[in-house]
Amino acid sequence: MPNLTIASDSQQPAWSARDQLWMAQWFESLRSERRLSPHTEAAYRRDIGAFTDWCLTDGVSQFDGLSNDHLRRFAAHQHRNHLAPRSIQRQLSALRTFFRFLMREGHLAKSPAMQVRAPKGMKRLPQAVDVDRMSRLLDVTRTEDAIDPVLMARDRAILEMLYSSGLRLSELVGLNLTDVDLNDQTVRVLGKGNRQRIVPLGAKAVQAFRVWLVERLPLVEDTETAAFVGRGGRRLGARAVQLRVGAWARRQGLDVHMHPHLFRHSFASHLLESSHDLRGVQEMLGHANISTTQIYTHLDFQHLAKVYDEAHPRAHKRPR
Repeated sequence: MPNLTIASDSQQPAWSARDQLWMAQWFESLRSERRLSPHTEAAYRRDIGAFTDWCLTDGVSQFDGLSNDHLRRFAAHQHRNHLAPRSIQRQLSALRTFFRFLMREGHLAKSPAMQVRAPKGMKRLPQAVDVDRMSRLLDVTRTEDAIDPVLMARDRAILEMLYSSGLRLSELVGLNLTDVDLNDQTVRVLGKGNRQRIVPLGAKAVQAFRVWLVERLPLVEDTETAAFVGRGGRRLGARAVQLRVGAWARRQGLDVHMHPHLFRHSFASHLLESSHDLRGVQEMLGHANISTTQIYTHLDFQHLAKVYDEAHPRAHKRPR
């Protein structure tokens, strides 16, 4: 964690007590108003520390002496030093938050971070597991080393529901029994921005959930509403689901690192590959903007390109 009371050599200015007080007030507001975790606060401190260190080397030691040009040159400096574009974007976001605070408190008339953009990086495509591997993962059975049948029933229902409906991890662990309609084969989901959507539930997920409902009964009190619970009868947490997904992937011999969001990527990729209905996939994923869903068209194209390379007689030059 950088020390924002920066000790500089004789060739550099130092931040004034006033500016250091402003930074201290901002960090206090992050804790008291936004209630950020210590981990997130530490990330903010690192980002602001990187900027204030750079400012001193550039001869700047007052926040009210900064301009757009300073922020652009800082971003360019970070880019030349091979900092990833996403990291630069995060630093600029922290600075925007800080300068908005200074404006709110009446310390600055305008933000020097306005209209400053980070360099664009390569768009990372989401990973997806192919259908064969996903089928192998979902083939959850009890073997000779005595898996608890209750946990196995629960885990099978979780895995099937993640893949069947493309749920986010937070959406899955937030499900209540009343959200699952087995007769209609749908699940009601509360997604980002408190937006509700109703998505289909596949036949195998319905079957697995019915089995889990029977195993769930002895674990819970009548007042427990959570769809998925642990051994103690309380709502299952996100970390527990992550661990169970990883454990089943290893048990089933998968050669990829499985995590809950990979089910969502695979759901979208496989559905789009089969239906080519981008708008329908958008609705099922709960994306507010279709451009978010369009990234899966790139995955579909990658699949087609691979098929082409492997099958088309003129995809590769033949050796002479």
